[in-house]
Amino acid sequence: MQMRSNSSHGHLVAEFLTKSWTTSLQTKPDISDSEFEKITPLLYESGAAALGWWRVRNTELRGTPSAELLHQAFRLLVLRARTHETRTERLFRLFRQASIDVILVKGWAIARCYPEQALRPYGDIDLLVRPLDFDRAWRILQSEDARDCFTDLNPRMFELDDRSIEDLFSRSQLLRCAEENVRVLAVEDHFALLSIHLLKHGAWRPLWLCDLGLLLDGMSSDFDWDLCLGKDKRRRNWILSAVGLARALLDASINDEAIGAQANAPPWLVEGVLKNWETPFAGSHAPHHHRAPIKSYLRRPRGIIGDLTRRWPDPILATISANGMFAHRRRVRYQIQNCVQRAARLLLPGTEPA
Repeated sequence: MQMRSNSSHGHLVAEFLTKSWTTSLQTKPDISDSEFEKITPLLYESGAAALGWWRVRNTELRGTPSAELLHQAFRLLVLRARTHETRTERLFRLFRQASIDVILVKGWAIARCYPEQALRPYGDIDLLVRPLDFDRAWRILQSEDARDCFTDLNPRMFELDDRSIEDLFSRSQLLRCAEENVRVLAVEDHFALLSIHLLKHGAWRPLWLCDLGLLLDGMSSDFDWDLCLGKDKRRRNWILSAVGLARALLDASINDEAIGAQANAPPWLVEGVLKNWETPFAGSHAPHHHRAPIKSYLRRPRGIIGDLTRRWPDPILATISANGMFAHRRRVRYQIQNCVQRAARLLLPGTEPA
């Protein structure tokens, strides 16, 4: 693992969460009590509170006020995990009764891989459906039986654009969720999706990288890296960079020597993630930190300069949006390209505000 060169909050979060998903850790993280107190709000607000409790529950830190706060969050998330599982079961029963095949991505599909599902909280239930089935599936989601199931229904997903929907379904697997079978992606496809999703959002949430660390540490010898990486050279680069991040920041293991040699996250990417982990809150990152839709400034330009500054894109996010490569060169050209793309969308009629 990359050693922290200073005591920034991002480095402390990385130090604390290293191997936090395991069941056997009984040693105190290499941080002081005061440092633990500093990062507790970051863990709590970013969704990693339960994982934080899991990390310290068998150590001398468990008796601290910070640990108790995380413990209370863990207890609440245990109840929420059961609720989410019940809703997932109900949704898939409705789809089965309507003879509609859908794939569950993220959410329960990754939470089930943790020692306790509560360690991986999630909100929406993300679903992938064949385009021909989209309208029927949508009507089911609007029914009274599914009203309390917060869902995101997709006929395609950016993260998996290099794979056909039929290939994704043919490789998928059925798993038991309570009393229903739930279809999830093949582990190779799911790992690819999680990797690109992490980078697409600037990797600001530590929990997303913990997902990759967990999967890497538990990866079987028959994992098909060629299938996971795909044939598109840019997407291969993205996935390998995410693997490199998990190794650099969370000491994740890599079960393939050749992959390990290729999985090198450039220093600017590592530092960018650590910087984002200093404020791992949705409101601090695009698009939630924008003060107002940019079109609103056409009528009232006051405050536009400050908001334009906030809209300067994160270099990680910009690299993905510009279909770039993660390499040692700085990302200014991708950031400029991202701004041009958003400006173009702004000028097209009928588009959403940039």
